[in-house]
Amino acid sequence: MAADLSQIVKAYDVRGVVPDQWDEPLAELFGAAFAQVTGTSAIVVGHDMRPSSPGLSRAFARGAAARGVDVTEIGLCSTDQLYYASGALDLPGAMFTASHNPAQYNGIKMCRAGAAPVGQDTGLADIRELVETWADSSVPEPAATAGTITQRDTLEDYAAYLRGLVDLASIRPLKIVVDAGNGMGGHTVPTVFAGLPLTLVPMYFELDGTFPNHEANPLDPANIVDLQKRVREEDADLGIAFDGDADRCFVVDENGGPISPSAITALVASRELAKHGGKGIIIHNLITSWSVPEVVRENGGTPVRTRVGHSFIKAEMAKSGAIFGGEHSAHYYFADFWNADTGMLAALHVLAALGGQEGPLSGLVAQYDRYAASGEINSTVDDQTARLAAVKAAYEAREGVTLDELDGLTITSDDWWFNVRASNTEPLLRLNAEARDEATMTKIRDEALAIIRG
Repeated sequence: MAADLSQIVKAYDVRGVVPDQWDEPLAELFGAAFAQVTGTSAIVVGHDMRPSSPGLSRAFARGAAARGVDVTEIGLCSTDQLYYASGALDLPGAMFTASHNPAQYNGIKMCRAGAAPVGQDTGLADIRELVETWADSSVPEPAATAGTITQRDTLEDYAAYLRGLVDLASIRPLKIVVDAGNGMGGHTVPTVFAGLPLTLVPMYFELDGTFPNHEANPLDPANIVDLQKRVREEDADLGIAFDGDADRCFVVDENGGPISPSAITALVASRELAKHGGKGIIIHNLITSWSVPEVVRENGGTPVRTRVGHSFIKAEMAKSGAIFGGEHSAHYYFADFWNADTGMLAALHVLAALGGQEGPLSGLVAQYDRYAASGEINSTVDDQTARLAAVKAAYEAREGVTLDELDGLTITSDDWWFNVRASNTEPLLRLNAEARDEATMTKIRDEALAIIRG
């Protein structure tokens, strides 16, 4: 019987505790399986700053090389730097990171050439099946001729590519506080921002996979408290926080006020549409704010609503030829970045927009932040299906309300909407609510939570 990797092979990536759930011998098998499933002759591999990352990354490279695949190691990098390398070199890639998870975790984010995603339906299930079989029997026969393992530094090229997509040369000087959370932003930010009219105030730029200062997850309000305080102390124009692998960014204004990822999505969408002559498709998931499709239409674009999750966004972008996509989780996807997500490019757009006018960031984003939102609220439940059914039963006969089940359950009225979705990995239901005013949002949020928590 094959080994069971269901606890570490998720919908979009591999993630688990090292060495309890996976280790270097297993990483070597993943490298061999990745080589076989992609059918490639060469790959690119990178890793974050976690203590276990270099060893796991090298083991993966050995596994692929044993199958006759040439491996280019780019070493320490952010996830979007790995996507850059996959796109620029036209090679399948593997990034060793567990993003914002605690230090004992690690994982693999894999992509095909051109940064095309590898998920359950696009190769990950096949990779898992091979690894399970090999882990239980024997390692596959090596190729007649082993592949090579060579090193290449892509940081300068990655930075130059991003700066070539956003014109920052003529912006007014800005003072910016950046909290890297001891993650990969501390590695990439100095090079990307070099030579720009920016005064950089760095926070926690020391690479440390034990995360000694705070979790590298800027969506949790507790993890941006230090940034908010420093922005006010420094009288800075804005603050930016990156997550552990620096593929997501979160922005605070000159007062330290958090700016919703929906407002950033709308701002960047307006800029991308302007760049494309006021035409283009913009992807947004179904729990982004009403303001996103409104701004897209106002700027001549066509909004397209999708399920939550990067594989759905990337698939829809490729299918529709969209120019940009954004999610509530602060993932931002760009057609001119191989449809991949990059927090750094989104940050450059924010800097360009702010520096291209004289007002403060709070004033600039006000036009994109139009409604009262609850943020994502998680509830632990015994039976996800039963609680979702209870929510549906409470609203389906209500006048003036529409229901759809594209992803979980979305209930919409003229003045409010909310979505309830089940977690794929935990016994949770996730609620997001929005309304035209704070009082209505609070009322509908509490009403929905009462049913969910039954």
